[in-house]
Amino acid sequence: MSYGMGFALQQAVFGVLNTDQAVTALVGDAVFDAAPAGEVPALYVQLGAEAVRDASDGTGGGAEHRFMVLIVTYHAGFAPAKQVAAAVSDVLIGGQFALSRGHLVSLTFERAVARQVGAEARRQIEMRFKARVQDG
Repeated sequence: MSYGMGFALQQAVFGVLNTDQAVTALVGDAVFDAAPAGEVPALYVQLGAEAVRDASDGTGGGAEHRFMVLIVTYHAGFAPAKQVAAAVSDVLIGGQFALSRGHLVSLTFERAVARQVGAEARRQIEMRFKARVQDG
């Protein structure tokens, strides 16, 4: 197993989300690797938690990355967040983007949870994806 492609996958996902026309039409440049500090946009995308397990096979080292993408909004209702979630899903699922190390074998959607978080009426959609990467 190798975690060596972890950064390459994160970099690629961030890059795709930050440059996709549908995503940026909805959130502008509000795509973050970590929760923004200071003044927080009313609607943004944030990379979330990740769990990785070995997926090596006879062809070489590989890993399965299960990662979250969060859609966070302070708007009333879930409609704006769901529009962003649809755009994120569309650009990531089945995406054929290049990694700086290894290659992406597959990327699929697993699940999403939409909920209100905290007393300030923040709404959040947690989307979980599964990526299979192969080294070499």
